[in-house]
This record gives sequence, structure tokens and C-alpha cells, in this order.
Amino acid sequence: MSFIESLTTAWARTQSLLCVGLDPEPSKFPGSLKNRSDAIFDFCRAIVDATGPYASSFKPQIAYFAAHRAEDQLEQLIAHIHETHPGLPVILDAKRGDIGSTAEQYAREAFERYDADAVTVNPYMGFDSIEPYLAHEGRGVIVLCRTSNPGGSDLQFLETQGRPLYQVVAQLAAEKWNAAGQLGLVVGATFPKEIEVVRGIVGEMPLLIPGIGAQGGDVEATVRAGRTAGGAGMLINSSRAIIYAGRDDDFASAAAQAAKKTRDTINLYR
Repeated sequence: MSFIESLTTAWARTQSLLCVGLDPEPSKFPGSLKNRSDAIFDFCRAIVDATGPYASSFKPQIAYFAAHRAEDQLEQLIAHIHETHPGLPVILDAKRGDIGSTAEQYAREAFERYDADAVTVNPYMGFDSIEPYLAHEGRGVIVLCRTSNPGGSDLQFLETQGRPLYQVVAQLAAEKWNAAGQLGLVVGATFPKEIEVVRGIVGEMPLLIPGIGAQGGDVEATVRAGRTAGGAGMLINSSRAIIYAGRDDDFASAAAQAAKKTRDTINLYR
């Protein structure tokens, strides 16, 4: 199945809009995983297996692996998710943004090396920085639109064509850029009014929504602003609030409880 097909199926099958972010930081691991060469993989595998029953997707952030020379463990992890939790899409959070042959290599990295179902990209350099990803049939491309960080307003709220830049990005993604039908947008939970505006522009297009949990986004406001008519359409991401819910050797069970609570809270407002 394509990314959009697998995502739609996962939403229906799991009855969850939760995307579990995987941002492994070894300094926060429990003592049993300290100073182990495979600690990042083992930590993330335990989190994935514990939270899998409550999630509809996973989002590993590549920087947390690359900074520790653990790209091979990221490959193992994505393979493990596909094998052990089939049907749950993996979004590689890389926020790549380049053009031409360089973008082609980034696309190969995401889809051929890591076998991700989708990847996040930065649209600042325009469509020719996104097009190489779309050449990989069935793979998803999730474009930064209205990000959850405070500094996002520095550029995303600049007026162009009589409206904020983030709205122009949403319109381009929904109309000109989405010929393959596999695009989504990143819109932060810290800006529910903007989520509602983007939803009105893009229709049924999926929205990856970071910012609940540690970043303080309001779950009710997020869901009410971003849901589609069918009560789906969102990958609501929580990372630190779930994966570091416990710091001892019971970290995986603590993560499972946090994931279940987050999923159930989201479902209250669908």
C-alpha cells in the first residue's frame, strides 16, 4: 500500500491518531542500558513494542541517531517496526531541504536505506526540492508548514500574496505539489487556530501535528481544529512525554501507560 493508504488503514484499524516520536537520548536511559553499544536500538525497540498497541504510526528523529553514530541502529529499528508492527507507518523526521541531485540522494537515504514510509521535508527552496521524493512511488512526503516552535513565526507569518506564508505553502501543497497524492503537512499543536485554517485549505490531506505533551499543546483544541469529517486526518505526535514517562527499568511499561492515556484523551474529542 501507499503511505496514504497505509495511514488511512492504520487509523481505522487501531482507532488511534497517536504518532509516537522516537528521540533517543542515551543520557536519559535507565541504568541497565548505560554504556551499551546497542542501547539506542534496545531502548527504542522496547518503546515501540510497548506503545505499538496504542499508536497508528512512529516518527524516529534522525538527528538523535546520527549524533551517536547509530544510523545502523535506526535501520534495525525501522526494519523491526515493519516486521513486528506491520501496517504502522514510519515517518523519518529529517526535515531535508535541498535541490537537484542532492535531494535525490536524501530521498534514497530515506526510502532505500532506511525504508521509511514517509519523510519530513523543508519547502523553503521550492518544488524542485520536493519533487525528487515524489519519484519514489507510494512514499509519503510531509512538508513543513506551520511549525510548533516559537521562532517559526519569524518567516511563516510573513505576508505574501496577501496572506501569511504558511497559508501559501498549504495551498501549494494541496494543489500544485500533490500530483502523486502522497503529501502531508506539519502543523504544530501550539497553534490550533492555524491548524483550523490549514485544514480548511487542504481538505482531507493528513496533518502531522507535533507539540502536545512536553511542548504544551492543548489536545482538545488540536483535535477539534484538525480532525476531518471522519474524525481522522491527523498524526498527533508525542515524543518525550511518552518515551521518558519512566526513567527506571520499567520505562517501557511507563511509556505504554502514557501512550494509552494520550490515545484515549485524543479519542475523547474525535
